[in-house]
Amino acid sequence: MTEFNAIVAREVDRRSQGTLETLTLDDLPDRDVLVKIDYSSLNYKDALAVSGRGKICRSMPMVCGIDLAGTIAESAHQDWKAGDRVVINGFGMSETVWGGYSQYQRVSSDWLVRLPEAFAPEQAMAIGTAGYTAMLCVHALQDHGVTPGDGRICVSGASGGVGSVALLLLAKLGYQAVAVSGRPETEPYLRELGAVDVIDRAELDRDPRPLEKEVWAAGIDCVGSKTLATMLAQTRYEGIVAACGLAGGADLPTTVMPFILRGVTLRGVDSVMAAQPRRQRAWDDLARLVAPAELAAVFDIRSMSDLPKLATQLLDGQLRGRIVIDVNR
Repeated sequence: MTEFNAIVAREVDRRSQGTLETLTLDDLPDRDVLVKIDYSSLNYKDALAVSGRGKICRSMPMVCGIDLAGTIAESAHQDWKAGDRVVINGFGMSETVWGGYSQYQRVSSDWLVRLPEAFAPEQAMAIGTAGYTAMLCVHALQDHGVTPGDGRICVSGASGGVGSVALLLLAKLGYQAVAVSGRPETEPYLRELGAVDVIDRAELDRDPRPLEKEVWAAGIDCVGSKTLATMLAQTRYEGIVAACGLAGGADLPTTVMPFILRGVTLRGVDSVMAAQPRRQRAWDDLARLVAPAELAAVFDIRSMSDLPKLATQLLDGQLRGRIVIDVNR
């Protein structure tokens, strides 16, 4: 019987706590594809699940990890065969279904995306859910008809995972991206990613008027609350804002004015349950736009056994860049 390692969250003192355990294939869920996992990654939601600081795991025991990249070991689905390289993001992994902090996992074939040939598994996890979400946001702008010549694009939370990749992607596509950040020390980094300007988050994180001067052709918001409200009030006629985060709060203190007087579109972007064609499009475009060499400086590979410590460090703001988890190390 095959034994392997996994980070399993169990209830301890009324909260989840993730520790390294030994499982067998018989312990895994009954789904149609078995994946031999190579790498996962450490995201904010992962850190909450492993540390128990947030109620992420809706049932326990729960194998944590919202991302995975690996190779199919067994498949009962005609479209997938052993040896196919795959990537999965979301679909409730680490919340309602077992996730990627494991050397093996059984998954639904509906969740699978073919890993582009341009990326090694560890590079795919350096991009992870953050980069995939950023690509979905850029697609929302493109599908709305926003072109590089239309004007400046506002990106809030720009020094975070989604925001930083969004800046890189927008710059690659020729857009004028303006970074919004509350960390002045990151300005050189944000400009290196491609930002044409960097503004302090206080300029948007305030009580906005119902309508303000038209500044942005479009926006990508990772923050929510007052920042999103101000961005909407400053978006040009028939512009669009793609919203994907709530780092600043889940509220939205705005009015109907941007929508009924300027025809502004607020487009919600959900990466967890996005349809497979949208996922494949995102990963294919990431492979086209992001050179693997560009990723080398932004991620560090760590062992799965380090995850409990890494989770605490991430939540305490002690980590920078992307942390890729080698589940076999």
